[in-house]
Amino acid sequence: MTARAIQAVLFDLDGTLLDTHDLILETFRYTVRAVLGRTVPDELLMAKVGQPLAVQMWDFADSEEAHEELCRVYRERNAVVHDDLIRLFPGTKPMLERLGRAGVPLGVVTSKRHEPAVKGLATFGLEGCFDFVVGSDDWPEHKPAPGPVAHGCDLMGLNSAACLYVGDSPFDIQAGNAAGCPTAAALWGMFPREALVAERPSFVCADGIEVPALLGL
Repeated sequence: MTARAIQAVLFDLDGTLLDTHDLILETFRYTVRAVLGRTVPDELLMAKVGQPLAVQMWDFADSEEAHEELCRVYRERNAVVHDDLIRLFPGTKPMLERLGRAGVPLGVVTSKRHEPAVKGLATFGLEGCFDFVVGSDDWPEHKPAPGPVAHGCDLMGLNSAACLYVGDSPFDIQAGNAAGCPTAAALWGMFPREALVAERPSFVCADGIEVPALLGL
């Protein structure tokens, strides 16, 4: 893979562009206590971050009703604490500014629903940096399936081999690889290096500012 071959960049959102670790963990803790009346170890609560909420909640629900209530309470609580707990990674703005100055087309492909994804970006004035956002409610299949990433490439009007996909979870790397994209593992996110390297990303980046360098910028 050469820098010249990459013409556009697609990003995961949580753990890649935005530091939502504390937001997600606090919301999960609150939700399982409120709905199930018990605590769940943090590592289990966070194990499937990177997949849609509805998928994650089946790990804790024993019925359709419990699943629906877990999702409802999570979304309500998340909206309440969102602005207090969401953060921006230090490398995000410099990375996007460098890519933007070079005219590189940018998109977001996330397992979060479209509206809260845009809300997160807008919190830091980043929504205008991207040509589009593909949320979990914008495409019928979800990461680690390749569909949403491939759809992002189609929206770019480019072959998948020309679109770098950057993400911090194994599900991101699996989806990007399966879509035929070069992939970059974001080591600054929520998952350890060994979990990401095991998925054979094309590149490994310790900081966001390393991403433009993959395009020779």
